[in-house]
Amino acid sequence: MTEQQPYDVVHQYDSWELRSYPSHVVAETVVRGASFEDAGNRAFRSLAGYIGGENVARRQIDMTAPVVQSREKIAMTAPVLQQSDGEGFVVAFVLPAGISEADAPVPVSPDVTLRTIPEQLVAALRFSGRWSRDSWERHRDDLLAKVSAAGLTVQGEPRFARFNPPITPSFLRHNEVLVDVARTG
Repeated sequence: MTEQQPYDVVHQYDSWELRSYPSHVVAETVVRGASFEDAGNRAFRSLAGYIGGENVARRQIDMTAPVVQSREKIAMTAPVLQQSDGEGFVVAFVLPAGISEADAPVPVSPDVTLRTIPEQLVAALRFSGRWSRDSWERHRDDLLAKVSAAGLTVQGEPRFARFNPPITPSFLRHNEVLVDVARTG
């Protein structure tokens, strides 16, 4: 069974949760020129290679759920990263709890980077179904409206989290929309 990223539920709402995630490390890659649906598939090879041993230590790392996808606004002043629409996707594997950035093996591929995510307060909405842009946008908009109605302030861009392999029938898939919110008081 795949390890799940740990968190504490701070508040349970009718159809969503407010969670506290501890600091954690991700291995991530930027995908450009791909559709929302294809970005995760294109990133998977590099990220799976990294946890499968394509790293300086040749060490395998257990898979942890979820795989997280977010939109990245690429600065148009960085010629190497320029793209006509100025946008791409960041796809990240969450590394197992207890692995720090200093302990994680260095990626061999220059396309894979490691990053420590500080502790976060996150609104989360779970849903099942296909990994489509329409489904993502519908659930994202629903969560953002609920967060606003609860009087919370969004910080940053919403993220899409997938918990199951592609062979899982869509009606059994565990997906989530995640968005950071400001801590109050």
